[in-house]
Amino acid sequence: MPEGRLVIGSKRYSSWSLRGWLAVRLAGLDVEEVMIALGETPSEAIRAATPAGLVPYLEHRGAKVWESIAIAEYCAEHAPGLWPADPVLRAHARSIAAEMHASFRGLRQAMPMNLGRDFTGGGRTPEALADIARIEAIWREARTLSGGPFLGGAGFGLVDAMYAPVVTRFLTWAPELAAETRDYMAMVRAHPLMERWYAEAAAEPAAWRLDKYENPPLAPQG
Repeated sequence: MPEGRLVIGSKRYSSWSLRGWLAVRLAGLDVEEVMIALGETPSEAIRAATPAGLVPYLEHRGAKVWESIAIAEYCAEHAPGLWPADPVLRAHARSIAAEMHASFRGLRQAMPMNLGRDFTGGGRTPEALADIARIEAIWREARTLSGGPFLGGAGFGLVDAMYAPVVTRFLTWAPELAAETRDYMAMVRAHPLMERWYAEAAAEPAAWRLDKYENPPLAPQG
């Protein structure tokens, strides 16, 4: 019998759900997955199911945890190896994970997550391009410090989970990126959990698709 539940939104679109889901699966928590399709406006169903009216939301062994960064830390208590063992690298990984949680609004607005479309060439606002430059610098520095190939070292961990939705955005919108950035993206995309998420996103009903994500304002025309 599951020891709790994880409430998430549509896998095609929900970047925050992906972060929480990856953390929970990496930690091996035994929870039921509860999917609530996103809507054009904030969902009454999500508001009714979660304390903050947002996804993801985790209940596990009596704990109630929301916000992706908090879910990640809760998962790390059950699987400490998801953060780097070295305290200096661990501090760095936590810092860039927190920066991801709090920053990059320009990228989020210009290049929304959509796992089923190709928006190559769109979304290249000055704010998005500045965010992309910062993210590339973060990834380059993290892999240099940790020895790679992932951001925290040899394995896919919580810091990679925090940046995984950025990888999906880059794959969908295809901005100009350095070869080392594309190398990291390929490894993240090939991870078995990412393969599973993409497959399950593709299997979602067409009725769940939303115009604001299928035809975002900055998508290329023609």
